[in-house]
Amino acid sequence: MERKSFADMPCPVAHALEHVGDPWGLLIVRDALHGLSRFDDFHRSLGISTSSLTRRLNELVAAGVLERRLYQERPKRYEYVLTTAGQDLKPVVAALAAWGMTHDPPDASPVVLVDDTTGMLVDPVVIDRNTGRDVADAAIVFRPGPDATEFDRRHRGPAPTPS
Repeated sequence: MERKSFADMPCPVAHALEHVGDPWGLLIVRDALHGLSRFDDFHRSLGISTSSLTRRLNELVAAGVLERRLYQERPKRYEYVLTTAGQDLKPVVAALAAWGMTHDPPDASPVVLVDDTTGMLVDPVVIDRNTGRDVADAAIVFRPGPDATEFDRRHRGPAPTPS
């Protein structure tokens, strides 16, 4: 069954989901963040069919999340490396992992997030770059942006004060 495209929705969340919104896409990004780059390694890690994996890798390349690089000439073999846009998904994947460990922890956790300098476990949070406040704080809310629809303005409260 073909999923609905989110490309025409005027929402940054919908646009992000258009590129990495299915579970396979995020799991491929997760594996790439863990250092995997070759088709066979993604296939072994995910257990996804080769045709589905090929399709998702091609979609992530087209979206600018992965870059396809030739690493062997005969036979031609490629690796898939995260682009800057792909690397920028690291906090998203870390936040999803933290959410999963809190709300639906697996029986075993083969991977943990650690500070490579100190070796200490990391407990990721998303913070506002300007204030350093945790965006989970109840005072941080979604408000209409400059291009909001009338529906958004009615349902999301007053627009923010320009800074």
